[in-house]
Amino acid sequence: QEHYGGLQGLTMAWIGDGNNVLHSFMMSAAKLGMHLRIATPRGFEPDLRITKITEQNSKEYGTKLLLTRDPLEAADSANVLVTDTWISMGQEEEKKERLKAFQGYQITMQTAKSAASNWTFLHCLPRKPEEVDDEVFYSPQSLVFQEAENRKWTI
Repeated sequence: QEHYGGLQGLTMAWIGDGNNVLHSFMMSAAKLGMHLRIATPRGFEPDLRITKITEQNSKEYGTKLLLTRDPLEAADSANVLVTDTWISMGQEEEKKERLKAFQGYQITMQTAKSAASNWTFLHCLPRKPEEVDDEVFYSPQSLVFQEAENRKWTI
C-alpha cells in the first residue's frame, strides 16, 4: 500500500510453500481488493480449510484466485512477487526433501519477466538464496528492507 498508493486491483503472486505467511495473505487479500495467484509444489499446498475460505472471499469481493504448480503462471502480470522460507523451524530434518520439491520455485529475474512492468518483491526474512536470487533480492524492485522496517513497529 505504501509503495503503490493502494491495494485495490493489485495482483500478488505467492511462489513457494503453503505456510502460515501465505495463509495470512489468503485470509486478507480479497478483503483488500487484491487478486492472488499461488504456486506451490505438489504436497506443499495451503491448508484446504483456508483455501475454501479464500475462494468464498474471492467471490464475495470480486477478486481472482489462482492455484497452480507453475511459478511463471503465478507470476504472470503480478504486481507483487512474494516468497518465504521453504524450511521453517522444526522442519530442518526435511531440508533435503524440501529443496528437491521446490526446485524451479526460486524467484529470479526470469520469473519477474512475466510479472507486471511495475513489479515489486517481498520476503519477510531471513531469506535463503534458494528462495530468491541475489539479483532480485538486491534489486530496486525489492522492498524487503522497507517491509522489515514496517514489521518492526508491529512486533
